[in-house]
Amino acid sequence: MLDKRLNKIAELVSGKGIAADVGTDHAYLAAELINSGKCSKVIASDVKEGPLEAARNTVEKYGIQDKVELVLSDGLEKVDLNGVTDVVIAGMGGETITAIIGQCDAEMDNIRFILQPMTKVELLRKNLYELKFEITEEYAVDDKDKIYVIIVAEKSAEWKLLTESDALYGFFDDNDETAAKLRSREAQRLAKVSESLKKAGDINGAQHYAALSHKMKSGADIVEISEIYSFLDRLYPFALQEKWDNSGLLVENYDMKCSKVLLSLDITNKTVSEAFEKGAELIISHHPVIFDPRKKITRKDPVFRLIESETAAICMHTNLDIAQGGTNGVILQKLSEKLEHVGEPQPFEELSGNSGLGWMIELKEKIRPRELAEICKEIFGCDRVRTSRRTDSISRIAFCSGSGGSMLGLALEKGCDALITGDVKHDVWIDANNEDILLLDCGHFHTENLVLWELRRVLEEKFPQLDIEIADSSIDPCEYV
Repeated sequence: MLDKRLNKIAELVSGKGIAADVGTDHAYLAAELINSGKCSKVIASDVKEGPLEAARNTVEKYGIQDKVELVLSDGLEKVDLNGVTDVVIAGMGGETITAIIGQCDAEMDNIRFILQPMTKVELLRKNLYELKFEITEEYAVDDKDKIYVIIVAEKSAEWKLLTESDALYGFFDDNDETAAKLRSREAQRLAKVSESLKKAGDINGAQHYAALSHKMKSGADIVEISEIYSFLDRLYPFALQEKWDNSGLLVENYDMKCSKVLLSLDITNKTVSEAFEKGAELIISHHPVIFDPRKKITRKDPVFRLIESETAAICMHTNLDIAQGGTNGVILQKLSEKLEHVGEPQPFEELSGNSGLGWMIELKEKIRPRELAEICKEIFGCDRVRTSRRTDSISRIAFCSGSGGSMLGLALEKGCDALITGDVKHDVWIDANNEDILLLDCGHFHTENLVLWELRRVLEEKFPQLDIEIADSSIDPCEYV
Protein backbone atom coordinates (compact mmCIF):
# COMPACT_ATOMS: atom_id res chain seq x y z
CA MET A 1 0.00 0.00 0.00
CA LEU A 2 2.88 2.37 0.76
CA ASP A 3 5.63 3.64 -1.54
CA LYS A 4 9.30 3.34 -0.56
CA ARG A 5 9.28 6.74 1.12
CA LEU A 6 6.33 6.00 3.41
CA ASN A 7 7.55 2.45 4.03
CA LYS A 8 10.81 3.83 5.44
CA ILE A 9 8.90 6.32 7.59
CA ALA A 10 6.67 3.52 8.94
CA GLU A 11 9.78 1.48 9.71
CA LEU A 12 11.24 4.37 11.74
CA VAL A 13 8.16 4.81 13.95
CA SER A 14 9.09 3.35 17.34
CA GLY A 15 5.68 1.87 18.15
CA LYS A 16 6.23 2.58 21.85
CA GLY A 17 3.13 4.75 22.12
CA ILE A 18 0.73 6.88 20.10
CA ALA A 19 1.96 8.08 16.70
CA ALA A 20 0.81 11.41 15.24
CA ASP A 21 0.77 11.85 11.46
CA VAL A 22 0.67 15.58 10.69
CA GLY A 23 -0.57 16.37 7.19
CA THR A 24 -1.91 12.84 6.86
CA ASP A 25 -3.53 13.32 3.43
CA HIS A 26 -5.15 9.90 2.71
CA ALA A 27 -4.08 8.38 6.06
CA TYR A 28 -2.25 5.55 4.30
CA LEU A 29 0.58 5.73 6.85
CA ALA A 30 -1.84 5.67 9.77
CA ALA A 31 -3.59 2.61 8.33
CA GLU A 32 -0.28 0.79 7.83
CA LEU A 33 0.86 1.50 11.39
CA ILE A 34 -2.42 0.10 12.78
CA ASN A 35 -2.80 -2.86 10.41
CA SER A 36 0.82 -3.96 10.92
CA GLY A 37 0.26 -3.96 14.67
CA LYS A 38 3.07 -1.50 15.25
CA CYS A 39 0.78 1.08 16.86
CA SER A 40 -2.42 0.65 18.82
CA LYS A 41 -3.46 4.26 18.20
CA VAL A 42 -2.63 6.94 15.61
CA ILE A 43 -3.66 10.59 15.49
CA ALA A 44 -4.04 11.66 11.85
CA SER A 45 -4.34 15.42 11.33
CA ASP A 46 -4.64 17.76 8.38
CA VAL A 47 -5.20 21.46 7.93
CA LYS A 48 -7.95 21.01 5.29
CA GLU A 49 -11.28 19.20 5.30
CA GLY A 50 -10.73 17.64 1.84
CA PRO A 51 -7.68 15.51 2.77
CA LEU A 52 -9.29 14.70 6.11
CA GLU A 53 -12.35 13.34 4.30
CA ALA A 54 -10.07 11.16 2.15
CA ALA A 55 -8.40 9.98 5.36
CA ARG A 56 -11.84 9.15 6.82
CA ASN A 57 -12.59 6.97 3.79
CA THR A 58 -9.33 5.03 4.27
CA VAL A 59 -10.01 4.52 7.99
CA GLU A 60 -13.53 3.26 7.28
CA LYS A 61 -12.29 0.98 4.49
CA TYR A 62 -10.02 -0.83 6.94
CA GLY A 63 -12.45 -0.67 9.85
CA ILE A 64 -10.00 1.08 12.16
CA GLN A 65 -12.18 4.02 13.22
CA ASP A 66 -11.63 3.20 16.90
CA LYS A 67 -7.84 3.26 16.52
CA VAL A 68 -7.31 6.34 14.32
CA GLU A 69 -8.31 9.75 15.64
CA LEU A 70 -8.87 12.28 12.84
CA VAL A 71 -8.15 15.89 13.79
CA LEU A 72 -8.62 19.11 11.80
CA SER A 73 -5.55 21.07 12.85
CA ASP A 74 -3.07 23.61 11.58
CA GLY A 75 0.13 21.68 12.27
CA LEU A 76 0.23 20.52 15.88
CA GLU A 77 -2.05 23.28 17.16
CA LYS A 78 -4.99 20.99 18.06
CA VAL A 79 -3.13 17.69 18.36
CA ASP A 80 -3.05 16.35 21.93
CA LEU A 81 0.51 15.12 22.44
CA ASN A 82 -0.18 13.33 25.73
CA GLY A 83 1.04 9.76 25.24
CA VAL A 84 2.49 10.56 21.80
CA THR A 85 5.96 9.07 21.28
CA ASP A 86 6.35 9.65 17.52
CA VAL A 87 5.37 12.61 15.34
CA VAL A 88 5.57 12.22 11.56
CA ILE A 89 5.61 15.32 9.36
CA ALA A 90 6.14 14.32 5.75
CA GLY A 91 5.65 15.74 2.28
CA MET A 92 5.98 19.42 3.21
CA GLY A 93 8.62 22.09 2.65
CA GLY A 94 11.42 22.46 5.18
CA GLU A 95 10.22 25.94 6.15
CA THR A 96 6.70 24.66 6.84
CA ILE A 97 7.98 21.78 8.97
CA THR A 98 10.17 24.20 10.93
CA ALA A 99 7.19 26.47 11.56
CA ILE A 100 5.01 23.57 12.75
CA ILE A 101 7.60 22.44 15.29
CA GLY A 102 8.62 25.96 16.33
CA GLN A 103 5.03 27.05 17.00
CA CYS A 104 4.22 24.04 19.18
CA ASP A 105 4.02 24.94 22.89
CA ALA A 106 3.60 21.38 24.15
CA GLU A 107 6.30 19.38 25.94
CA MET A 108 8.42 17.58 23.32
CA ASP A 109 11.28 16.10 25.37
CA ASN A 110 10.18 12.48 24.92
CA ILE A 111 8.90 12.70 21.35
CA ARG A 112 10.70 11.27 18.33
CA PHE A 113 10.15 13.43 15.22
CA ILE A 114 10.30 11.70 11.83
CA LEU A 115 10.51 14.38 9.16
CA GLN A 116 10.50 14.15 5.39
CA PRO A 117 10.97 17.57 3.77
CA MET A 118 10.28 18.03 0.07
CA THR A 119 12.37 21.23 -0.15
CA LYS A 120 14.91 23.27 1.87
CA VAL A 121 16.36 20.22 3.66
CA GLU A 122 19.42 22.19 4.70
CA LEU A 123 17.24 24.92 6.23
CA LEU A 124 15.30 22.32 8.23
CA ARG A 125 18.51 20.78 9.58
CA LYS A 126 19.85 24.18 10.63
CA ASN A 127 16.57 25.25 12.23
CA LEU A 128 16.20 21.99 14.16
CA TYR A 129 19.45 22.69 15.96
CA GLU A 130 18.41 26.27 16.62
CA LEU A 131 15.26 24.81 18.25
CA LYS A 132 17.53 22.62 20.44
CA PHE A 133 16.92 19.37 18.59
CA GLU A 134 19.52 16.82 17.58
CA ILE A 135 19.39 14.78 14.37
CA THR A 136 19.91 11.20 15.56
CA GLU A 137 19.35 9.40 12.24
CA GLU A 138 19.11 10.37 8.60
CA TYR A 139 18.29 8.33 5.52
CA ALA A 140 18.10 8.81 1.76
CA VAL A 141 15.39 6.88 -0.11
CA ASP A 142 15.50 6.53 -3.90
CA ASP A 143 12.01 6.17 -5.36
CA LYS A 144 11.59 6.45 -9.14
CA ASP A 145 14.91 8.36 -9.44
CA LYS A 146 13.78 10.97 -6.91
CA ILE A 147 15.75 10.90 -3.68
CA TYR A 148 13.87 11.71 -0.50
CA VAL A 149 15.57 12.68 2.77
CA ILE A 150 14.12 11.35 6.01
CA ILE A 151 15.31 12.87 9.28
CA VAL A 152 14.84 11.56 12.81
CA ALA A 153 15.22 14.30 15.43
CA GLU A 154 14.83 14.47 19.20
CA LYS A 155 15.17 17.20 21.80
CA SER A 156 18.73 17.65 23.07
CA ALA A 157 20.08 19.00 26.35
CA GLU A 158 23.21 20.25 24.55
CA TRP A 159 23.23 23.55 22.69
CA LYS A 160 24.77 23.07 19.27
CA LEU A 161 24.50 24.97 16.00
CA LEU A 162 25.16 23.91 12.41
CA THR A 163 27.29 25.76 9.90
CA GLU A 164 26.01 26.20 6.36
CA SER A 165 28.26 23.33 5.27
CA ASP A 166 27.01 21.07 8.09
CA ALA A 167 23.41 21.76 7.12
CA LEU A 168 24.06 20.90 3.47
CA TYR A 169 26.12 17.78 4.18
CA GLY A 170 23.64 16.09 6.51
CA PHE A 171 23.96 13.15 8.89
CA PHE A 172 23.78 10.10 6.67
CA ASP A 173 25.61 6.86 7.36
CA ASP A 174 28.99 6.78 5.63
CA ASN A 175 28.03 3.57 3.81
CA ASP A 176 24.69 4.89 2.50
CA GLU A 177 25.11 4.68 -1.29
CA THR A 178 21.87 6.57 -1.95
CA ALA A 179 23.09 9.40 0.28
CA ALA A 180 26.37 9.47 -1.67
CA LYS A 181 24.34 9.77 -4.86
CA LEU A 182 22.33 12.62 -3.33
CA ARG A 183 25.46 14.44 -2.20
CA SER A 184 26.95 14.07 -5.68
CA ARG A 185 23.86 15.70 -7.16
CA GLU A 186 24.02 18.48 -4.59
CA ALA A 187 27.72 19.05 -5.32
CA GLN A 188 26.87 19.45 -9.02
CA ARG A 189 24.08 21.90 -8.18
CA LEU A 190 26.39 24.00 -6.01
CA ALA A 191 29.06 23.98 -8.73
CA LYS A 192 26.49 25.33 -11.21
CA VAL A 193 25.53 28.07 -8.77
CA SER A 194 29.22 28.93 -8.47
CA GLU A 195 29.58 29.21 -12.26
CA SER A 196 26.47 31.44 -12.49
CA LEU A 197 27.81 33.76 -9.78
CA LYS A 198 31.19 33.88 -11.49
CA LYS A 199 29.57 34.95 -14.77
CA ALA A 200 27.61 37.61 -12.86
CA GLY A 201 30.87 39.01 -11.47
CA ASP A 202 30.32 37.88 -7.87
CA ILE A 203 33.75 36.38 -7.18
CA ASN A 204 33.16 36.03 -3.43
CA GLY A 205 29.91 34.12 -3.89
CA ALA A 206 31.38 32.02 -6.71
CA GLN A 207 34.32 30.88 -4.59
CA HIS A 208 32.07 30.17 -1.60
CA TYR A 209 29.77 27.88 -3.57
CA ALA A 210 32.75 26.19 -5.21
CA ALA A 211 34.10 25.41 -1.73
CA LEU A 212 30.68 24.16 -0.57
CA SER A 213 30.58 21.89 -3.63
CA HIS A 214 34.02 20.54 -2.70
CA LYS A 215 32.89 19.73 0.84
CA MET A 216 29.70 18.05 -0.40
CA LYS A 217 31.90 15.50 -2.16
CA SER A 218 34.24 14.69 0.71
CA GLY A 219 33.24 16.68 3.80
CA ALA A 220 35.39 19.11 5.77
CA ASP A 221 38.98 18.19 6.57
CA ILE A 222 41.65 19.17 9.08
CA VAL A 223 44.30 21.84 8.39
CA GLU A 224 47.26 22.85 10.57
CA ILE A 225 46.70 26.34 12.00
CA SER A 226 50.35 27.11 11.20
CA GLU A 227 49.52 26.61 7.49
CA ILE A 228 46.63 29.08 7.73
CA TYR A 229 48.81 31.61 9.57
CA SER A 230 51.61 31.32 6.98
CA PHE A 231 49.14 31.76 4.13
CA LEU A 232 47.61 34.87 5.71
CA ASP A 233 51.09 36.24 6.43
CA ARG A 234 51.96 36.00 2.73
CA LEU A 235 48.82 37.94 1.73
CA TYR A 236 48.67 40.41 4.60
CA PRO A 237 52.18 40.47 6.13
CA PHE A 238 52.03 40.80 9.90
CA ALA A 239 55.26 42.79 9.68
CA LEU A 240 53.26 45.66 8.10
CA GLN A 241 51.30 46.29 11.29
CA GLU A 242 51.73 49.61 13.08
CA LYS A 243 54.12 49.66 16.06
CA TRP A 244 51.26 50.14 18.52
CA ASP A 245 49.27 47.21 17.09
CA ASN A 246 49.07 43.60 18.30
CA SER A 247 48.22 41.41 15.31
CA GLY A 248 49.15 37.75 14.99
CA LEU A 249 48.36 34.35 16.50
CA LEU A 250 47.24 35.62 19.91
CA VAL A 251 45.66 32.47 21.36
CA GLU A 252 46.60 28.86 20.58
CA ASN A 253 44.32 25.85 20.88
CA TYR A 254 45.27 22.43 22.23
CA ASP A 255 46.54 20.66 19.09
CA MET A 256 46.86 23.67 16.72
CA LYS A 257 44.61 22.09 14.10
CA CYS A 258 41.16 22.97 12.81
CA SER A 259 38.49 21.92 10.36
CA LYS A 260 36.10 24.81 11.07
CA VAL A 261 36.94 28.52 11.10
CA LEU A 262 34.77 31.42 12.25
CA LEU A 263 35.42 34.91 10.82
CA SER A 264 34.45 37.97 12.85
CA LEU A 265 35.31 41.65 13.07
CA ASP A 266 35.66 41.37 16.86
CA ILE A 267 36.07 38.46 19.25
CA THR A 268 33.32 38.94 21.82
CA ASN A 269 31.92 36.46 24.31
CA LYS A 270 29.07 35.81 21.86
CA THR A 271 31.60 35.10 19.11
CA VAL A 272 33.43 32.57 21.29
CA SER A 273 30.10 30.92 22.19
CA GLU A 274 29.11 30.75 18.53
CA ALA A 275 32.46 29.17 17.63
CA PHE A 276 32.02 26.57 20.38
CA GLU A 277 28.43 25.80 19.37
CA LYS A 278 29.43 25.37 15.72
CA GLY A 279 32.54 23.35 16.56
CA ALA A 280 34.99 25.94 15.18
CA GLU A 281 38.50 25.46 16.55
CA LEU A 282 39.79 28.79 15.18
CA ILE A 283 38.47 32.37 15.09
CA ILE A 284 40.04 34.86 12.70
CA SER A 285 39.22 38.47 13.57
CA HIS A 286 40.17 41.96 12.49
CA HIS A 287 40.41 43.62 15.91
CA PRO A 288 42.93 42.07 18.34
CA VAL A 289 41.33 40.18 21.23
CA ILE A 290 44.44 41.09 23.26
CA PHE A 291 45.44 44.72 22.75
CA ASP A 292 46.40 46.42 26.01
CA PRO A 293 48.56 44.53 28.53
CA ARG A 294 46.44 42.60 31.04
CA LYS A 295 47.18 42.30 34.76
CA LYS A 296 44.40 39.76 35.17
CA ILE A 297 41.96 37.74 33.04
CA THR A 298 38.42 37.56 34.39
CA ARG A 299 35.70 35.08 33.51
CA LYS A 300 33.96 37.74 31.39
CA ASP A 301 37.09 38.31 29.33
CA PRO A 302 36.81 36.70 25.86
CA VAL A 303 40.42 35.54 26.28
CA PHE A 304 39.31 33.45 29.27
CA ARG A 305 36.49 32.00 27.16
CA LEU A 306 38.86 31.21 24.28
CA ILE A 307 41.23 29.31 26.55
CA GLU A 308 38.34 27.55 28.34
CA SER A 309 36.81 26.34 25.05
CA GLU A 310 40.23 25.54 23.51
CA THR A 311 39.62 27.92 20.60
CA ALA A 312 42.54 29.56 18.81
CA ALA A 313 42.54 33.19 17.65
CA ILE A 314 44.39 34.89 14.78
CA CYS A 315 43.90 38.66 14.69
CA MET A 316 44.78 40.85 11.68
CA HIS A 317 44.39 44.55 12.33
CA THR A 318 46.49 47.27 10.70
CA ASN A 319 48.33 44.73 8.54
CA LEU A 320 44.97 43.85 6.96
CA ASP A 321 44.11 47.53 6.52
CA ILE A 322 47.43 48.29 4.83
CA ALA A 323 48.04 45.23 2.65
CA GLN A 324 47.04 45.10 -1.00
CA GLY A 325 43.56 43.60 -1.20
CA GLY A 326 42.94 44.16 2.50
CA THR A 327 40.24 46.26 4.15
CA ASN A 328 40.89 49.44 2.19
CA GLY A 329 41.43 47.39 -0.95
CA VAL A 330 37.91 45.99 -0.57
CA ILE A 331 36.51 49.51 -0.12
CA LEU A 332 38.36 50.60 -3.27
CA GLN A 333 36.86 47.71 -5.19
CA LYS A 334 33.34 48.52 -3.96
CA LEU A 335 33.68 52.22 -4.80
CA SER A 336 35.13 51.39 -8.24
CA GLU A 337 32.05 49.30 -9.00
CA LYS A 338 29.84 52.33 -8.33
CA LEU A 339 32.01 55.27 -9.42
CA GLU A 340 34.19 55.60 -12.51
CA HIS A 341 37.55 57.12 -11.65
CA VAL A 342 40.55 58.18 -13.71
CA GLY A 343 44.18 57.22 -13.16
CA GLU A 344 45.47 54.89 -10.47
CA PRO A 345 44.29 55.14 -6.86
CA GLN A 346 46.84 57.03 -4.77
CA PRO A 347 47.84 56.02 -1.21
CA PHE A 348 48.56 58.37 1.69
CA GLU A 349 52.24 57.44 1.68
CA GLU A 350 53.17 59.85 4.46
CA LEU A 351 51.25 57.89 7.09
CA SER A 352 53.85 56.06 9.25
CA GLY A 353 55.80 55.14 6.14
CA ASN A 354 53.14 52.65 5.02
CA SER A 355 51.03 52.91 1.89
CA GLY A 356 47.49 51.63 1.82
CA LEU A 357 46.14 52.70 5.22
CA GLY A 358 44.26 55.42 3.33
CA TRP A 359 43.62 55.94 -0.39
CA MET A 360 42.21 58.52 -2.75
CA ILE A 361 40.61 58.43 -6.20
CA GLU A 362 39.82 61.08 -8.82
CA LEU A 363 36.32 60.75 -10.28
CA LYS A 364 35.71 60.98 -14.00
CA GLU A 365 32.53 62.95 -13.32
CA LYS A 366 31.67 65.01 -10.27
CA ILE A 367 29.07 63.75 -7.82
CA ARG A 368 26.72 65.50 -5.40
CA PRO A 369 27.34 64.98 -1.65
CA ARG A 370 23.95 63.36 -1.05
CA GLU A 371 24.50 60.92 -3.92
CA LEU A 372 27.91 59.91 -2.55
CA ALA A 373 26.36 59.39 0.89
CA GLU A 374 23.69 57.09 -0.61
CA ILE A 375 26.37 55.07 -2.43
CA CYS A 376 28.32 54.69 0.83
CA LYS A 377 25.18 53.59 2.62
CA GLU A 378 24.69 50.85 0.02
CA ILE A 379 28.35 49.75 -0.06
CA PHE A 380 28.78 49.50 3.70
CA GLY A 381 25.29 48.24 4.50
CA CYS A 382 24.72 50.86 7.19
CA ASP A 383 21.35 52.36 8.14
CA ARG A 384 22.66 55.91 8.17
CA VAL A 385 25.64 57.99 7.08
CA ARG A 386 26.64 61.14 8.96
CA THR A 387 27.99 63.91 6.74
CA SER A 388 29.36 67.40 7.10
CA ARG A 389 27.48 70.29 5.51
CA ARG A 390 29.31 70.73 2.19
CA THR A 391 26.95 71.37 -0.75
CA ASP A 392 29.39 71.63 -3.69
CA SER A 393 30.03 68.61 -5.92
CA ILE A 394 32.85 66.14 -5.29
CA SER A 395 35.66 65.07 -7.62
CA ARG A 396 38.53 63.78 -5.43
CA ILE A 397 37.66 61.27 -2.66
CA ALA A 398 39.84 59.95 0.15
CA PHE A 399 38.82 56.94 2.24
CA CYS A 400 40.13 55.07 5.24
CA SER A 401 38.47 52.17 7.04
CA GLY A 402 37.73 52.22 10.75
CA SER A 403 38.52 55.40 12.65
CA GLY A 404 40.19 57.76 10.18
CA GLY A 405 39.03 61.18 11.30
CA SER A 406 42.61 62.11 12.18
CA MET A 407 43.43 61.88 8.46
CA LEU A 408 41.27 64.91 7.61
CA GLY A 409 44.30 67.23 7.47
CA LEU A 410 46.13 64.89 5.13
CA ALA A 411 43.07 64.65 2.89
CA LEU A 412 42.99 68.45 2.71
CA GLU A 413 46.71 68.57 1.87
CA LYS A 414 46.06 66.18 -1.02
CA GLY A 415 43.32 68.44 -2.37
CA CYS A 416 40.47 66.01 -1.58
CA ASP A 417 36.86 67.16 -1.61
CA ALA A 418 35.63 64.27 0.54
CA LEU A 419 36.86 61.81 3.18
CA ILE A 420 35.01 58.55 3.82
CA THR A 421 35.71 56.89 7.18
CA GLY A 422 34.10 56.13 10.57
CA ASP A 423 34.21 57.05 14.27
CA VAL A 424 34.55 60.80 13.67
CA LYS A 425 34.99 63.04 16.75
CA HIS A 426 33.13 66.34 17.27
CA ASP A 427 36.13 68.60 16.70
CA VAL A 428 36.84 66.91 13.36
CA TRP A 429 33.30 67.75 12.20
CA ILE A 430 33.93 71.40 13.09
CA ASP A 431 37.19 71.37 11.11
CA ALA A 432 35.46 69.70 8.12
CA ASN A 433 32.77 72.39 8.00
CA ASN A 434 35.33 75.17 8.40
CA GLU A 435 37.36 73.74 5.51
CA ASP A 436 34.24 72.94 3.44
CA ILE A 437 35.25 69.30 2.85
CA LEU A 438 32.63 66.57 2.74
CA LEU A 439 33.23 64.22 5.67
CA LEU A 440 31.26 60.95 5.67
CA ASP A 441 31.08 58.83 8.84
CA CYS A 442 29.84 55.39 7.78
CA GLY A 443 30.64 53.79 11.12
CA HIS A 444 33.73 51.97 12.38
CA PHE A 445 31.99 48.59 12.20
CA HIS A 446 30.53 49.00 8.72
CA THR A 447 33.70 50.29 7.06
CA GLU A 448 35.62 47.21 8.25
CA ASN A 449 33.17 44.31 8.51
CA LEU A 450 32.89 44.01 4.72
CA VAL A 451 36.46 42.62 4.57
CA LEU A 452 35.24 39.32 6.08
CA TRP A 453 33.78 38.20 2.74
CA GLU A 454 37.14 38.79 1.04
CA LEU A 455 38.89 36.84 3.81
CA ARG A 456 36.49 33.96 3.31
CA ARG A 457 37.11 34.02 -0.44
CA VAL A 458 40.90 33.83 -0.25
CA LEU A 459 40.82 31.18 2.50
CA GLU A 460 38.30 29.02 0.64
CA GLU A 461 40.32 29.31 -2.56
CA LYS A 462 43.40 28.02 -0.73
CA PHE A 463 41.67 25.60 1.67
CA PRO A 464 38.37 24.46 0.10
CA GLN A 465 38.29 21.59 2.62
CA LEU A 466 37.91 24.05 5.53
CA ASP A 467 34.42 24.84 6.80
CA ILE A 468 34.61 28.64 6.95
CA GLU A 469 31.69 30.67 8.29
CA ILE A 470 31.20 34.40 8.80
CA ALA A 471 29.97 34.78 12.38
CA ASP A 472 26.30 35.63 12.92
CA SER A 473 27.55 37.49 16.00
CA SER A 474 29.72 39.84 13.92
CA ILE A 475 27.25 42.70 14.16
CA ASP A 476 27.29 46.40 14.92
CA PRO A 477 27.78 46.62 18.72
CA CYS A 478 25.46 49.65 18.85
CA GLU A 479 21.70 49.93 18.62
CA TYR A 480 20.11 53.15 17.39
CA VAL A 481 16.96 54.58 18.95
